[in-house]
Amino acid sequence: MIPYSRQHIDQKDIDAVLEVLKSDYLTQGPKTPLFEESLCRQFLCKHAVAVNNATSALHLACLALEVSKGDIVWTSTITFVASANCARYCGAEIDLVDIDNSSYNMSISSLEEKLRIAKLKNKLPKVVIPVHLAGNPCNMESIFKLSKEYGFKIIEDASHACGSEYNNKKIGSCEYSDITVFSFHPVKMITTAEGGVCLTNNAKIANKIENLRSHGIIRSNYTNPDENHGPWYYEQTSLGFNYRLNDILASLGNSQLSKLDEFVKKRNQLANYYNKKFEKIDFITTQKINSNSISSYHLFIIKIHHSHHDSRLRLFEKLRSEGYFVNIHYIPIYLHPYYSKIFKKNQYPNSEDYYSGCISLPLYPGLKTENIDHVIEVILEDKGFQAIF
Repeated sequence: MIPYSRQHIDQKDIDAVLEVLKSDYLTQGPKTPLFEESLCRQFLCKHAVAVNNATSALHLACLALEVSKGDIVWTSTITFVASANCARYCGAEIDLVDIDNSSYNMSISSLEEKLRIAKLKNKLPKVVIPVHLAGNPCNMESIFKLSKEYGFKIIEDASHACGSEYNNKKIGSCEYSDITVFSFHPVKMITTAEGGVCLTNNAKIANKIENLRSHGIIRSNYTNPDENHGPWYYEQTSLGFNYRLNDILASLGNSQLSKLDEFVKKRNQLANYYNKKFEKIDFITTQKINSNSISSYHLFIIKIHHSHHDSRLRLFEKLRSEGYFVNIHYIPIYLHPYYSKIFKKNQYPNSEDYYSGCISLPLYPGLKTENIDHVIEVILEDKGFQAIF
């Protein structure tokens, strides 16, 4: 079975992990801060706090921006549920913004209109979480300008966008956000098996996230220095969590990070190969990447035109039967039972159209062009599409 994405592990990665397994530290030791330093150099940000997964990173990012009960957080309709759940973990309300028809990211016009109405109702968001779907950068400059006008903070959910660029700067530089979150799940651009990180240029935010990831415990700069009982002493200053990344995973991440540019280059080559094939197929469109952006291409998403949506399930099942583990990214947030009690189905027309016709095709560095050729053949063999030619 050929998956929609997968990790690429080489001997260098294996050796890095074995080195840690033979060392004195298996949990959080010297390799984790080394990984964090490497991330700062790679993405040109000032602070990186590595955690056990991107869901934890999103949760801590919300807490660091003091999201709590009574606050409102907005995110995209088309994303994994963690982008919305992180606000709910903090007791906040969540609201959604429809997507753009071509980029599949948060629609700027929808966001602007929603903000205008929210201001009149005194229900502006405290935080907006734009999602770089499939690695395609959002229009962050416009979102940033709106944040200044309407007074909200920004968390970039860049779980898909490690290696992406926007306006000649790396996603992760936090040029247009308070915090950026990456995921290091195996299907992402680089992996730590499981893991994530919060990147920021704000020392206060970084310190708060670092404290919260480890039970809220500090081992220096005590609240009352006179209470220091000895060299064993530590204090819990807040209700934190056990969200630490261990040294085994950090060593894998550091090794993988050295290959990130190569991985992204290969993904773009394969995506370009797909795009040239789909130029000749007028009943399918692919995600639009703006000229000022480079996508990491975590996913390669096609959208079947509205008049052929009934062919999506048939094509999905056919591709899987041919050995291609295609998938759907994502079921809109508001359709999940937990959130359907909050949101009405027909509020987001672009998301409805997208979800009815989207399929994520295989894309990862080890994929062969002959596999892409076969995927295209399977699509063109579909009887529902053959009538078009």
